[in-house]
Amino acid sequence: MEFSDVVRARHSYRGFTPKQVDEQTLREIFELANWAPSNCNVQPWHVHVLSGDACDRMREKMKAAAAAEEPFNPDFPWEGKFSGEYKERQICSALGLWEHQGVTRDNPEKRAWSWMRNFEFFDAPHIAFIFVTDQFPELVRLAGDVGMYSQTLMLAMADAGIGSCPQTSVSCYPDLVRKELGVDSHYKLMMGLSFGYIDEADSANNLRTERDPLEATTSFYS
Repeated sequence: MEFSDVVRARHSYRGFTPKQVDEQTLREIFELANWAPSNCNVQPWHVHVLSGDACDRMREKMKAAAAAEEPFNPDFPWEGKFSGEYKERQICSALGLWEHQGVTRDNPEKRAWSWMRNFEFFDAPHIAFIFVTDQFPELVRLAGDVGMYSQTLMLAMADAGIGSCPQTSVSCYPDLVRKELGVDSHYKLMMGLSFGYIDEADSANNLRTERDPLEATTSFYS
């Protein structure tokens, strides 16, 4: 596709078919993502890609932890809340998703189902966990590098006809992920990325969030 089409086509999909992406395509996508920019070219991302049975085992463990309401212990906790225009955008996005999922505010069981879908990886046959090492003191710079890597990865997927959904929700259980994958504690889980072929029958995939006009976010000087 044209680059502009790829950028506009990419969005968070929340419903996938069981069909797996073949290994060659997987390797091509992740190799392309490795060309993402990073501060001083340190390339701080450490990525673990789970497919098939490995993905299913992790899915079941995540679902069990969430269903048991095990306490969250993210490596990068965030205690703040959105406010003002940022809060408005968050609410609009959440209500839009609920509308497409058939969720209403007065139905706590359906809301709980919607939340649990995160830990089911939206039925995706693949998930990637993106870690960074704790040897870097400048975590803000790391977050920027991981953001650039993740966007490059998702655009490469979109160009290959593969849907994706970036998920910070799955980083709520980093110890579970490290234990299952045998990852050293020096590696901190920043985010997950569920991906696969899109389930066109899942109405959640019809959600399209809006973007503010350019004038609201960008200033030009000459």
